[in-house]
Amino acid sequence: MKVLIINGPNINLIGKREIEIYGQISYDEIMNRCKKFAKDKGVLLDTFQSNSEGELVDRIQRSDFGFLIGNFGALTHYSYSIRDAILSVNKPFIEVHLSNIFKREEWRTRSILSDISIGVITGFGWYSYILALQYICEVKINA
Repeated sequence: MKVLIINGPNINLIGKREIEIYGQISYDEIMNRCKKFAKDKGVLLDTFQSNSEGELVDRIQRSDFGFLIGNFGALTHYSYSIRDAILSVNKPFIEVHLSNIFKREEWRTRSILSDISIGVITGFGWYSYILALQYICEVKINA
């Protein structure tokens, strides 16, 4: 089973920007922790980050994964091209956010992706990714 974690704009700056919101751990370290967790569970994990909406759509459309975990940053709130790409590949999708979007600005509380996801994990910092992986590894794959 292959899982893709895809990250949108500015996620590459995690650990450097707004540390009080997103934490001190770098993007690379978070992805390394995810890769170790997946490897320990016997799951192949691929990661991808881009600040370009088109590159994110192209990566989703490759459809070479069984499950998708996505943190699309601000695109979560308005990118219909990301939504359409996810729908077009017909793969299970989990929406992930490092911060609790419901404690943030009003515009961040609305996601155009939540209704097409298995579920939304928000507010657990870097561990939000691990929770999504754990669900996939322990509930979905072993079901």
